[in-house]
Amino acid sequence: MRLDKYLKVSRLIKRRTIANEACDAGRVMLNGKVARASADVKTGDEILIEFGNRTVKVEVLNVAETVKKEEAAQMFRYL
Repeated sequence: MRLDKYLKVSRLIKRRTIANEACDAGRVMLNGKVARASADVKTGDEILIEFGNRTVKVEVLNVAETVKKEEAAQMFRYL
């Protein structure tokens, strides 16, 4: 699954366009490397997102095309 879509489906970022812009600005890292929005996300990957002065680091536990709001938190684990 594309990184920008994963960020939206898992609700780490609210909209896919914002996820895409964050990737283009170099604020999203996948496994320690700056990632493009089209990067492939797999189970076990680590994602680091910089939100202004806050940084969020998560591990991908599950990849699904669609997910209910209540189940979105089960797609990742905070590190």
